[in-house]
Amino acid sequence: MIEKMLRIGRLYDCYGALLTENQQKCLELHYLQDLSLGEIAAELSVSRQAVNDMLRRAEDSLEQYEAKLNLYSQEHERFQALQALRKIIMDANEKSQTHHALLNLAVERIDDILKQEMRD
Repeated sequence: MIEKMLRIGRLYDCYGALLTENQQKCLELHYLQDLSLGEIAAELSVSRQAVNDMLRRAEDSLEQYEAKLNLYSQEHERFQALQALRKIIMDANEKSQTHHALLNLAVERIDDILKQEMRD
């Protein structure tokens, strides 16, 4: 369940603007504010079934956008590649003090990029 929440959150960050206002509001209330279907139904003046349908359609839309555009997957792959590169540089830095300052600078730059990726 937590993995699903995280995935929907990241997909929403990438594609949320492409959803309808109602879908955005429904996802925000459910995933960000942790409201139940009944609470969302009361907030939006619709039935619980309508909320459930809206959530499913919004989630399906996010997954369809990702299947076509792959923004989240590409971001995730970049993040993993940067982490792997950071590890290689750190390992090289431990084995050889010759280029210590240069390797430390490379690690600092990678750390900056990783921090930026996590904020975005």
